Amino acid sequence: MKFLRKLLWIALKQVSMFALLALLAVSGFAQSSRRPGAKPQNLGPEDPSKLITVTVWLNQHNKAALDELVRQMYQPGSPNFHRFLTREQYRSQFAPTAAEAAQVRAYLMAHNFAVTSVEKYNHYVVAQGRVSDAQNAFNVQLSRVSLNGQIHRTTGASASIHGSVGALVHTVEGLSDFAARPTLARPLDPGTGKPAAAPAFSPASATSPNVCLTGYQQLSFTTAGGGPSATYHGNRYATDATNTCPGYTPAQVQTAYGLNPLYSKGWDGTGQTIIIVDAYGSSTIRADANTFSSAYGLPALNSSNFKIYHPGGPATCGAACGSWPTETTLDVEWAHAMAPGANIALVVAPDANSLDIAEFWAIENPEVITSYANGDLGYTISNSWAGFEILDVLYGGQSVLNTELAMTELAASLGISTNFASGDWGDNVQLIANDYGITVPPSVCMPASSPYATGVGGTSLFLKTGGNIQFQTGWGNNETRLTYADPNPPYDPPLQLGFIYGAGGGTSAAWAEPPFQSSLGNTWRQVPDISYIADPYTGVNVIMTVSGAPVLDVIGGTSLATPVFSGMWAIANQAAGAKAPLGQAAALLYSLPAGAITDVKPFNNAWDVKGTITNPPQPLLVETAADLAQPLENTTTFLSALYHGSSTRWYDLTFGTDSSLVTAPGWDNVTGLGTPNVLHFVQAVVAAAP
Repeated sequence: MKFLRKLLWIALKQVSMFALLALLAVSGFAQSSRRPGAKPQNLGPEDPSKLITVTVWLNQHNKAALDELVRQMYQPGSPNFHRFLTREQYRSQFAPTAAEAAQVRAYLMAHNFAVTSVEKYNHYVVAQGRVSDAQNAFNVQLSRVSLNGQIHRTTGASASIHGSVGALVHTVEGLSDFAARPTLARPLDPGTGKPAAAPAFSPASATSPNVCLTGYQQLSFTTAGGGPSATYHGNRYATDATNTCPGYTPAQVQTAYGLNPLYSKGWDGTGQTIIIVDAYGSSTIRADANTFSSAYGLPALNSSNFKIYHPGGPATCGAACGSWPTETTLDVEWAHAMAPGANIALVVAPDANSLDIAEFWAIENPEVITSYANGDLGYTISNSWAGFEILDVLYGGQSVLNTELAMTELAASLGISTNFASGDWGDNVQLIANDYGITVPPSVCMPASSPYATGVGGTSLFLKTGGNIQFQTGWGNNETRLTYADPNPPYDPPLQLGFIYGAGGGTSAAWAEPPFQSSLGNTWRQVPDISYIADPYTGVNVIMTVSGAPVLDVIGGTSLATPVFSGMWAIANQAAGAKAPLGQAAALLYSLPAGAITDVKPFNNAWDVKGTITNPPQPLLVETAADLAQPLENTTTFLSALYHGSSTRWYDLTFGTDSSLVTAPGWDNVTGLGTPNVLHFVQAVVAAAP
């Protein structure tokens, strides 16, 4: 099976896109049980006069030596274990030279490009030119493809440059126009299929503790004038005035994950900086974060502990911003909630296509001088965004993947952990079918799949009023409609709406298994490594400004899990003291002793929703919990609950049903190794560092 999978990905690079899709259709990987998208339409060559911006990344020097050195840095027993490079060492031994960057610049200008910037230490050159110039300079054909009604610029091959300049160039980004997206999720109003409007913020509502499962309930439904009747019984989800589940507060989550014993030791992130990388940013982030801090008794964020950087220039937030302002707010507020003593550096890309430049700046940060050793901005970078491995190879020639692999390796060599969200779309099959109209095999998100990054998955977290964990499982939601609108005649049979969303994970098709995952017994990199709260139906409170006034929103997604884990990793670096920085988190996680990480397992509290439907003269229809939760794909154990929402219909909402991914004992492709058992986790991490 693995051999066949690799053959498919060799084919990705060697055959045309449409031939490849035909190959996938007969490979056994095509998911015929999922809803297919419309077929891609090739609209022909891109307009040759259209202006595009490209980023040409230069090759590092002595790459084989760098690869081996980084391997040794994360190999216990090696004399180079955790002997991270200083920036000066890296630049003198491995960085491109100014003369090389000048050659690339001259090449671009000779091909009619206007060079707009050159990275201070010569890693990349940004330039603008016409499509025709790009095709001539990089020996590619740029095309227009309609993917489910969206027009995208694509290239079926990576750039190539003839002659001496070609030997200097690592990758060229910008030839295709796919951009990473934020990985946040909101609970959906089942009546509309969209998030419910967030209510106005009030201190009382913001601090009210939340319980999402509220006991056992039995419901009966009839049809006026004769017809089907039904009875359902099981867990009840959310019974407040709006029949939704309010978000958890910082105090609840801190208690759930055992952070208070850390705080009592003074381990709250003090002396550390959490770097957050986002696109567009939020114009109200300072005010919103301080409203949040005031509501929850957290330290204020001011000019000494919160700074915003715009390495690519200021962002203009218009229609293209989408949910990025919300993403930025979630990231800042919940990194601060977990590590209230840590500084926060928000690095904002001017748009989603510039995230790699912002990420590289956060790693290299040449303009930032702080009190940290080596002038580092910080040793923990939180990234709540993701792209798709399979799309980058199908339509972008793997340039983005190669760039992100190199930058995460650079971070690892400097002792920085780059933490990336694993995605919110399970195995990505349905999302790519919906959004891009193509049928693909299960795949993972990048950069979380980089062997030098730490991939953060997600859980559903059910709490008691005081914040103690009632139970948790891997994040994945299905939904089945049980009744029509009020007065609620029942569906016969129930209408299965299927998978909504869930934590991303699975097997990389681009990167080999790193040494730290050797215990998993695979050939390819597995995602994720670790997990935290992510299910929006067990989400958290976020305060942000909408139309000039603060609102209280409930948000989840691996966008939440990532800053929560990044806050935890900053605390671990603080506790490590002279042993810090700890470097890439994932490389330490797999060797920690029992008890450091809580294994997240499939869960069923024996109250899953079941029912019967009577509709004479048809026979009695018995609906088991599994019948109602379909499609379960590979899942056998899950939790389900009766859900009303703001709709007048009734639903069966499931937890632990994540497309073809499965929560299981030990490492799994939804939650990774599990969630940190906080005090034991920090102590074990510190003990593992040399």
